[in-house]
Parts: sequence; structure tokens; C-alpha cells
Amino acid sequence: MTGTTAGRTDPATPRLPAWRAPAAARGNALPAGAWWLWALGLATAASRTTNPLLLGLLVGVAGYVVAARRTDAPWARSYGMFIRIGLFVIGVRLLFSVVLGSPIPGTHTLFTLPEVPLPDWAKGVRIGGRVTAEQLLFALYDGAKLAALLICVGAANSLANPARLLKSLPGALYEAGVAVVVAMTFAPNMVADVLRLRTARRLRGRPTGGVRAVLQIGLPVLEGALERSVAVAASMDARGYGRTARVPAAVRHTTNVLTLGGLLGVCAGTYGLLAAEGAGYGVPLLVAGLAAAMAGLRLGGARSVRTRYRPDRWGARAWLVAGSGAAVAAVMIWAGHADPAALHPGVVPLVAPVLPLWPAAAVLLGLLPAVVAPVPPSPTGFEEQV
Repeated sequence: MTGTTAGRTDPATPRLPAWRAPAAARGNALPAGAWWLWALGLATAASRTTNPLLLGLLVGVAGYVVAARRTDAPWARSYGMFIRIGLFVIGVRLLFSVVLGSPIPGTHTLFTLPEVPLPDWAKGVRIGGRVTAEQLLFALYDGAKLAALLICVGAANSLANPARLLKSLPGALYEAGVAVVVAMTFAPNMVADVLRLRTARRLRGRPTGGVRAVLQIGLPVLEGALERSVAVAASMDARGYGRTARVPAAVRHTTNVLTLGGLLGVCAGTYGLLAAEGAGYGVPLLVAGLAAAMAGLRLGGARSVRTRYRPDRWGARAWLVAGSGAAVAAVMIWAGHADPAALHPGVVPLVAPVLPLWPAAAVLLGLLPAVVAPVPPSPTGFEEQV
């Protein structure tokens, strides 16, 4: 054995500088909330622009961080699925633009489809007809915006441990959080079961494709999923899940009013920030809504009698990761007001998009987690130490 032993460090092993990211362990793992705040910051930035160069840069930043810091856990393999979903969204958006037309005027006709005659009550809607380069480019920009937003959210799914995220939830949301965690981990575990069964069939010389193979694999996968669900339900019941403390009725009503009012304020404030006309009232509503919602969740947590084992602690690295995503979102929102033409390139007339320097430099701040986040262990890490 080389490296470290219990309670002792090999003198020959060089110490890493303080700025270098340490190896990931149970004690220094980043809270899942930090990864989600980072990813939501990138997603907010993607929602503020249709410039394909900036959107591609955002996707590249998210992909690089995922490649550098994801683990071998089942949920960490979901990033590729989100990329495929994003490409599917772009394809569907282009298909709808071709078949259903677009209000974008254009002069560069690519081809013309047979137009289906519609009754008078369907004026303004057409099926088929002339397809222009301008409308396809507009549909491509619009689809790329939604695809980039989905891919940024997929990065959080690949980096954040759902079970660790459950630890950070307030007590009032614990029961809903358990349902969300079970739903988030069901699909990755099912995919892992499918891959395991297909590998076993391949080693036995049996076919892995076709309808018959899918039917033979599907039954064990569903059986395993059912067994896991029963085991989770039994373990939750053994741990006293669902038991609540008695609180006065006035506290319950106050909790409901604060939580519901706060969430409505958050929704209205978020809409104001995303809309071009509501920037003035968006921030106050968002802040007031967050304050009311947090107060309601704080009161609602009095009903929970659970305790937390090894709660996640927010250190300097967690704040740097979350702050980098917030900085990207803040600069992109500011750039949308300072130079909206750079973030939303026109399609009439057809012009090539230009990469704005300041927003592009801000997007690169999203690479900070690839430097400061703890490095996950490699699959061959144990073999290298033995």
C-alpha cells in the first residue's frame, strides 16, 4: 500500500496547494443545493438569450464541468439523455415551423409544401405552404434556447446526489422531497438494470435487440423496480416516516398563508425578471415572496419530528460553486438590458450572429466548479493505491 494509512500520512507524498481541489470524500462533498444553484444560474442565462454562440458556450461549460466532476453513480449517467432530449426539442421545433408555418416574414424561399385548405374559422393557421430560411433560423434559435436550458438542468441531475439534496430540504417539504427523490432515482436505476441484463444476455450469446429480447428484459426490470419500491416503503415505515408533531391550528393556518403567498410572490417576481417590461417590480416581489415562503417553511418544519444525520455544511467551495452560477445569470440579465441586440440576433434580414465579449466572459465563470469542487475518485483509483 502507498499513499496514506489510518491516521498517518506518507512523508513522501507531496501536499497539494491550498487552492487545488482535494479528493472527494464523505466529509468534503459539495451539498447538492450548490450544484443546483450553479445549474439554475446557467439555465437562467440560457433563458435570456437566443444567440446560438452563447447557447453553445453555455452547453459547453456545463458539459465540461459534468465531465470533470461527475461520479459513477447511476444518476450521473443522465447527462447524455438530456442532450438527446435537447436535440429532439430542436428537431420538433423545426418540424412544427415547416408544417405549421411561422409568423416570421422571409424572402429566401427554400421550398414549398402543398397547403391544406382550412375553413374560415381557422384563419391565421395554415398547414404547409412556403418555407423560408428566415423562419427556419428563428425556429432553430428558439429550439436551441429551450434545449440549452434543459441541458443545464440535466447537468445538476448528473452532479447532485438526490439523497444529499433531501437532507437540505426544510422539514415542511421533507415528505414531498422523498417522493421527488424516489422519482428521480427510479429512471436511472431502471436504466442501470437494463444495461446489466443486456450485458448478461450478450455474455450468454443471446440476442439483445428486437421485440422478443425487449420483452424478456422488461419483466426482470419491472420485477426489480417493484422489489426496490417495497424495500423503500418498508425501510421508511421502520424509521417512522410520516409521523408528525401536534401544532396549534393558528400555526398551521399561518404556515399555509405564508407559504402559498410566498410562492405566488416568487412566481410573479420571476415572471417580472424574465419579461422585459417587469424588471422594476420583479426584484421586490421576488425578495418578498422568498422571505414569506422561507418563514412559512420555517413554521411548517415544526410539524416534523425527524433528525438529520451528518447534515451537509456549506463551505467556501460550495459558495464559490453556487456563486459562479449566480454571477453568470446576473451578468446575462444585465447584458439583456444593456445590449439586447447582441443577445437576440435578428433573422430578418439574415445576418450572422456575433459573439458578445462581456457575456461570453461571464459564461466562462461557470467553469469555476471544475477547479474548486472536490475531485471524484476514478474507477481505477483503488487499483492504483494497492
